Formats: sequence, C-alpha cells, structure tokens
Amino acid sequence: MNIDLLDYVLPPDLIATHPADPRDTARLMIVQCGTGQIEHVTVRDMAERFCSSDLLVRNDTAVLAARLIGQRASEGTRGGGRVEGLFLSSHDNGDWSVMLTAGGKLTEGEVITLNGAGSERATLRLKSREGRYWRAAVEVCDSPEAVLSQIGRTPLPPYILKARKARGEVVDEHVDRAWYRTIFARSDRMGSVAAPTAGLHFTQEIDARIAEIGVRQAAVTLDVGEGTFRPVTAACLEDHDMHFESWRVDADAVEMLRRGPACGGRLIAVGTTTTRVLESLPVELPEGPLSGDTDLLIAPGHVFRRVDGLLTNFHLPRSTLLALVAAFTGLELLHEIYSIAIEERYRFYSYGDAMLVLP
Repeated sequence: MNIDLLDYVLPPDLIATHPADPRDTARLMIVQCGTGQIEHVTVRDMAERFCSSDLLVRNDTAVLAARLIGQRASEGTRGGGRVEGLFLSSHDNGDWSVMLTAGGKLTEGEVITLNGAGSERATLRLKSREGRYWRAAVEVCDSPEAVLSQIGRTPLPPYILKARKARGEVVDEHVDRAWYRTIFARSDRMGSVAAPTAGLHFTQEIDARIAEIGVRQAAVTLDVGEGTFRPVTAACLEDHDMHFESWRVDADAVEMLRRGPACGGRLIAVGTTTTRVLESLPVELPEGPLSGDTDLLIAPGHVFRRVDGLLTNFHLPRSTLLALVAAFTGLELLHEIYSIAIEERYRFYSYGDAMLVLP
C-alpha cells in the first residue's frame, strides 16, 4: 500500500500538550463501521456504549522514566556538549542499550554525565555502536528502574515536546509522570518507553461504571518500544521495517480470552498495543501464561481474528498506528473521520481526544 494513502495535514495547534482535566472530559468520537455513522460525545459517556456481554481488554504496562538528558565530558566537543536520548533495555552484565543524539558525532569510549531533574547524576561510557543504538556501561549498581526513577525523564513523544517549546509551555517532570500513566499500569510491568495512550482516558469512576454494567475485563502486557515513534519512510507500507515488542498474558487473562465474549458480545481492545497482542496470539489458545515477541504490522486487508472494536487516540499521519485503524475502518471512512476530527477541532495524539471504533 502506498504510504501516501495514510497522509493528512494537521494544524499544529490541534496537537495536545496536556491531557483533558478531568480525564473523562476528553471528547470521544463514536464510529460505527457498519453504517459509517459518527457521533460526538465525551469519554464520560463511554461506559454506556458497552454491553454486559462484551469483553474489554487493556494493556497494563507501566512507563519507565526512559528519556535521558546529559552532557559530554569534553565541553569543547564540536557541536556542543548536550546529549539527549532514550533508554531501551539492559543486558545481563548491566550494560544499557540507548538511543542518543548530540550536536556532533558520538564516538566509542566517550563519557556522558546524565543529569536528573534535581541533583542526581549517573555516568554512561559508550562501548559500541549497535545499528541505530549504543551499548554503554553504566557506573551504578542499582537496577535500571531505580536509576531511571532518579535521573530519567518522562519519555514524551517528540511532537509534544516540540509543540510545548513552540508555545512556551513548561510542565514539571512530576506532573508529566502522573499524566503519562494509565490507571491500569502495574509497577511490576514497568518496561515501556511510551504509554499505551488509549488507556490514559480511563478514570476509576469510568472503570467502576463499566464493572457495574457487567462488562468482563482482562489485561495483557505489551512493552511499548521506541519503534512506536518511528515514522514510515518507505514509499510502500509493506517495506517498512516493523519493530519487535515483547508481550505476555497471564493465565487468568488467557482463560478469559479462551472463553471470549458472551453470546452476541464483542471483544473491544483498549489501544493499538492491546490489539497487536491479541492479533499476535495463536488461533487455538493453549492454557496460559503465554509470552512472546511481535512484529505484526496490521494494515488494510488484515482479517481480525479476535478484536471486534477499538478505543484509540488520533494518530500521526503516515504511521503504522494509523494503518492499524484503517484496517478497521477502511481508507475512505478513515479519511472522513480525520477530516471531521480536524473540522470539529478534536485534540490529537498522545494527550489528545479519542475515538471508539465499533463494528
């Protein structure tokens, strides 16, 4: 598929730089794919769109404070000393894999001091280049989670940081950490460098109301990787180098998925990350728990095996996430949805409004 088919023009002032307050006051577009009918409500109305026979599945991953800001040891380095990047993973010997950018070329053996929001510091020594990433030794003994909680920042998508800078907005790091976390996030599932943003719309009140209706709920885990930010640069979507992400499903959730929705019910995924897990599972589910990695690219033509409906945000043009939504709606309805969303001045991207796509 030509990637131009997933393009649209967004006015920059529609990029949301903070979530709705309260969360459930965000706008919600209801899309009925069967009829093409579109309604405009708020997230607060979402629970009433579910039935007791439905099964709602969300992603319970938690976000690491994975954004890195540091300084090269050599202040006179060509291009300046500032370094920015992202923690990606750790190795058995304690090394980190990181993605780094600087004003000048980084080289093996360089030392970078990572600066926390306060007085905290940590040191990276670059060991080797591994494709787009660096392998680095970290001069600390604590776990990555413990170190990042002190020196890391919330890994907000670049478009939020750029929009804030253009508007002169300054947000405290502690505020972003609270904003960029779903109510489902488990502290023992802290492995993502981006939030499963559809889940950001949920409040305890909405979750309780869904439970009152009798909707069954299950959780899966997909650790969102940096590839979720990566634009499609290939002219043909199928030529895009799709990233791998790790997933796992606990035994109780596997059993719920084995049973599926009740008669006449729908399986509704909260977010594209949840959808990727569900569509990556084997057709015949064994008893759990289950785990694996997925590089599944969902695009128009994909035949959904498990997911009937989707709650999702409004996504970047020319992205794999937009391709996934188009697999539900078809391209013609997708462009109509986004045209209406722009005309109605919906707020876009991670901190923005949402849409509920139903069959």
